[in-house]
Amino acid sequence: MPTPPRVLTVAGSDSGGGAGIQADLKTMLALGTHGMSVLTAVTAQNSLGVQGAWELPAEAVRAQFRSVVDDIGVQAVKTGMLSSPELVETVADLLAGLCAPVVVDPVGVSKHGDALLAASALDAVRTKLLPTATLATPNLDEVAQLTGVRVQEEADMRRAAAAILGFGPRWALIKGGHLEGDAVDLLTDGTEEHWLRAPRHDNRHTHGTGCTLASAVAARLAQGDTVPEAVAAAKEYVTGAIAGGFRLGAGIGPVDHGWRLRR
Repeated sequence: MPTPPRVLTVAGSDSGGGAGIQADLKTMLALGTHGMSVLTAVTAQNSLGVQGAWELPAEAVRAQFRSVVDDIGVQAVKTGMLSSPELVETVADLLAGLCAPVVVDPVGVSKHGDALLAASALDAVRTKLLPTATLATPNLDEVAQLTGVRVQEEADMRRAAAAILGFGPRWALIKGGHLEGDAVDLLTDGTEEHWLRAPRHDNRHTHGTGCTLASAVAARLAQGDTVPEAVAAAKEYVTGAIAGGFRLGAGIGPVDHGWRLRR
C-alpha cells in the first residue's frame, strides 16, 4: 500500500475535540493524508470556552518536531496556537530550515473570545513566523491584532492582505467570515487575486473553522495542489463541515470534520 502524503500540525490541544490538534488530525485524515503532531500547549476546553491553558517547554516542542521530521518527513506543515514569544521563535527557527509548504494560522483568540496568544508574542509572529509562511490565514480579528487594519466591509480586505503580505508570507488568505452576507475570503500574493465565496449557513456550531481550514489547505498542498487550488478545495470542505456542525455540550459545537466520509 502506498504511503499517503504526510502533514504535520504544530498546535495546541483542544480537550473538547473541536479545534486545535484534534481538528487538524481529523481534517487531515478526512482529506486522505497522514497527520502528525507537535503539541505546543494543553488546554482545558469545552463548548463553553477555555478554562485553562498550559504551554509546553520549547525543548519539548523542538524534540517532537525533530523526531517526526528527521525520521518520517513531511510534505506540508500547519501551525496553530503557539501562545508565547519563546514558542513562536522556536517554531519559526524550525520551519526556516524546512523544504515544505507552511500554512500559518496566526491563532490569537478562541471561538469563545479566550486569548490564546500573549500580546508580547505578536512581534515574533510578525517578524519571525510570518516570513516562513507559504500561506498565512488570519481572520479579521487576527488581522487587526497583527496590523491594526480593521476590516468593516469587503473593500477593506485588499488593504488587510497588503498589510499581512508586508510581513513576508508568499500568500495571504484574509477570511471574511465575520462580515455580513456571504462568507467571502480573499486570497492574494500581491499580484494575483482570488475571491472565494460560499453561502452562509444558519448554524451556530462553528467551533474549529480556522484550524480546519488551515489544515485542509496543508493537506491539499501535500498532495501537490497549487496554493489557489488548495485554498479553493479547503473552502469547499470547510463550507460542508460548517453546514454539518452539531450541538455538543451547552455552548458552541464543532464543525463536522467527517461529513464527506458519510456521504
